[in-house]
Amino acid sequence: MAGGKDGVRELMVSGVHVSNPVLVQALGVCSALAVTRQVGSALVMGVSLMLVTGLSSMLVSLLRDTIPPRVRLMVQMMVISVFVIVMHLFLDAHFYETSRAFGPYFDLIITNCIVLGRTEGYALRHPAWPSLVDGVANGAGYALVLVVVALLREGLGEGALLGWRWAPAGYVPSLFMLSAPGAFLTLGALIWLVKGLGGRRAASAS
Repeated sequence: MAGGKDGVRELMVSGVHVSNPVLVQALGVCSALAVTRQVGSALVMGVSLMLVTGLSSMLVSLLRDTIPPRVRLMVQMMVISVFVIVMHLFLDAHFYETSRAFGPYFDLIITNCIVLGRTEGYALRHPAWPSLVDGVANGAGYALVLVVVALLREGLGEGALLGWRWAPAGYVPSLFMLSAPGAFLTLGALIWLVKGLGGRRAASAS
């Protein structure tokens, strides 16, 4: 798989749509709720996880024949930790305010089920290039969900997006959308919508 353009496309479609880690597998939900108040923060977290997942999967794949089975999880966690630390240092150096706004959630990428799931479930059994593509695809699927939820929360909760006010002068921002229950219900509604559409397509195809 992923030996050519068709394989790459298949992995990308699977990670972003068919097996989306958040909408289909329900992984990474906590961070998806925690960092989606602002579109900018959601973008940074999504891209960061995409890079960490892709690079970690690629390196684990390169090392897979040398990792003793008994310590494979420890090695994977160490690899993921290195990339998370590097990304965190980069954000601290160039996007300090955004990095501080994440609080502990950025470091929790180390224990994110999406990252470990791709290294354990895919990278240990496939070559480096497909593993990189698979990791990036699943990270992109996660990032897409974060951005969609953040667009709804920031757009309705503040009447603005990335500093640009779209709402008319009389618009009353929905403070509920900026709250934790608002994030939970927004993500739940998105999952329900995707599941419902998927079920209807499957029924019509049969």
